[in-house]
Amino acid sequence: MPDPSDRGKTDVAVDLGPRRYTVRVVTGPAGMGDFFREALGSSWAGRTCRSALVVTDGNLERHPAVSGGLGALRDVAIEPRLVVLEPGEATKCLAVASRLYDELITMRADRHTAVVAIGGGVIGDLAGFAAASYARGLPLLMVPTTLLAQVDSSVGGKVGINHPRAKNIIGAFHQPSGVWVDTAALDSLPDRELRCGLAEVVKYGVILDADFFGELEDRSAAILARDPAALRAIVARCCRLKADVVTRDEREETGLRAVLNFGHTVGHAIEAIAGYGGAYQHGEAVSAGMVAECRIAERIGWIGPELTRRVIALLERFGLPVDIDGCTPAALHEAMGRDKKNEAGSVRFVLPRRLGHVELTAAPGRDDVITALEPLCR
Repeated sequence: MPDPSDRGKTDVAVDLGPRRYTVRVVTGPAGMGDFFREALGSSWAGRTCRSALVVTDGNLERHPAVSGGLGALRDVAIEPRLVVLEPGEATKCLAVASRLYDELITMRADRHTAVVAIGGGVIGDLAGFAAASYARGLPLLMVPTTLLAQVDSSVGGKVGINHPRAKNIIGAFHQPSGVWVDTAALDSLPDRELRCGLAEVVKYGVILDADFFGELEDRSAAILARDPAALRAIVARCCRLKADVVTRDEREETGLRAVLNFGHTVGHAIEAIAGYGGAYQHGEAVSAGMVAECRIAERIGWIGPELTRRVIALLERFGLPVDIDGCTPAALHEAMGRDKKNEAGSVRFVLPRRLGHVELTAAPGRDDVITALEPLCR
């Protein structure tokens, strides 16, 4: 674990050839403007960037990440235009994306205008979608301020918005020019938001790195206490793990990248039923989804109960839900029928074979799924 007094940087390369970029993990804002200019300078469109649409939400309007980001852009001769949106998952919709298009048209944006997303996953997904679809693609800078966004949604180029009946069903692949991750932004993060991010952190241990899962078990107290060294270490580790997957399967064409969806088939169904911005935030739904999908793996004989017990114990230690209210197994199964991973009408799941290894499968039948979901639905 790095020393908490270390104010240096950790760079994680996402090597995608002409779309390669850097995720810079830092503690403190020093060097932000130089990073922006360097990241934009790596592409034809960004090299001559002189203006940027900066997108954030009302919870962050006065946050140092926003004021620091605006100042950093001005320091490198990029004039920002700030748009402040309503917080919450309901903002990630076509109507709000249209508002961002209006702002870009008003500022006479062209393909050399950058979009800068400062916030959590909702802001990153929405602003990224606007960047992907306006003028067939604008340079994008990500400044994630929640743990969930720092370890997951800001890296990899998946951007999108929700349909009322399906999460993230409207979207694109649009890689950022760079990702600036300042772990100091987590100091003021509400406890619930921190826990939501930890659900995605646990996911990485289950799907890719058994040793990392063990470290999370051992370091859970330090992580919950927001020890700077512990937080910086888990953020950098997750970014490296995701970067490795993304570089080998950028657009989900080989099936490898699908492993990142462990917990999300059930989790997205929970969100769809509860309503976006409803009783369960994304990380909470994924937490319950991971438990359910471990039980589905048990049901078809892929794993024994010990792995499920370890996952439940770690999630509970982090204060995350392992069951849910307001859903039935049948309703969840119906909602899963709209999942993006489905093929030929079959619901496909990412399920563990062992700790640190998962596979995409359509093996579970409806009865398997319904039976495994029953303990989840209170």
